[in-house]
Amino acid sequence: MAKTPPQQPVTVPLTLDQELCELALIGAPRSFAVVQEWDTDTEDPDGEVVAWGLAHEDGRVHVVSTGGRTQYRLNSPEQAVCWFGREPGVTARIVWFAPPANPAFERGEAA
Repeated sequence: MAKTPPQQPVTVPLTLDQELCELALIGAPRSFAVVQEWDTDTEDPDGEVVAWGLAHEDGRVHVVSTGGRTQYRLNSPEQAVCWFGREPGVTARIVWFAPPANPAFERGEAA
């Protein structure tokens, strides 16, 4: 009985779109929401999303309030928690979003 040699994996070159999507995924900032909570020690706690943020690899953070009127450039997500949690009786937390697994192009049409 003859042995067949193992098959060599075939490497397929990435298309430009695939390569650009990979680069976008690698360099994408992490996104998060800043939430405020109050009355957490009562029977009727409450809270809301107060801002959206992007955290870059080097630690810099860009945060925009939900109304869009206030923007912050901070050195860390923890600074956003401090900024939005400074009122008495209000705490703030970060809610992290998972990075997208399959980036894809959405082709815009020329106006």
